[in-house]
Amino acid sequence: MGEKPPGRVVPGDACKRCFGEYFRLARFLQPATMVIEDVDLIAREREQMHNPGQEILLNKLLNEMDGLREDADVIFILTTNRPDHLEPALASRPGRIDQAIEFPLPDEEGRRKLVQLYSGGLEVSPPIMDLLVRRTERATPAFIKELMRRAAQLQIGLGTDSLLDQSAVDGAIEEMLFTGGTLNLKLLGGPAAQPIPNTDVR
Repeated sequence: MGEKPPGRVVPGDACKRCFGEYFRLARFLQPATMVIEDVDLIAREREQMHNPGQEILLNKLLNEMDGLREDADVIFILTTNRPDHLEPALASRPGRIDQAIEFPLPDEEGRRKLVQLYSGGLEVSPPIMDLLVRRTERATPAFIKELMRRAAQLQIGLGTDSLLDQSAVDGAIEEMLFTGGTLNLKLLGGPAAQPIPNTDVR
């Protein structure tokens, strides 16, 4: 009981071998930086794991990080949106993670710069900029990027010049917060849905 049938490949074992190859390559190429995105997918708390393969990957990660020689020139960058779900053996043990950097939601100035960045060839008047900054409070950069993309599409449909019209902004906000429903908010990290004000800012 519990033994693997001959010839059967267990997903955790296969991933473990691939994982090991990545670490060997990093050691061979050092100095090297190894980036593991969404590390919570393989290093979540053991109590939240649903199959042995997940724990195999977690143990492989911990063993490889511990197995590097002190003079090894390999830096690990681990990213996660769920730091509270990480296995304490990784997140809380001294020496495995030396520094944690939080990237909070953009503040007012950050949102202003993001709107400008993703506006493309559109001109955004100061009143429209203020409207966008106000309506994207607590939104993620991904949400703002998609909002500006949709606003640009609606602006093209208006057949007017490149000065962003409030109707395009209102339409994009309507699509993102209401028509798209909770899935948009969950995937893109949007603010809580609020009624669109009737105030004309132009």
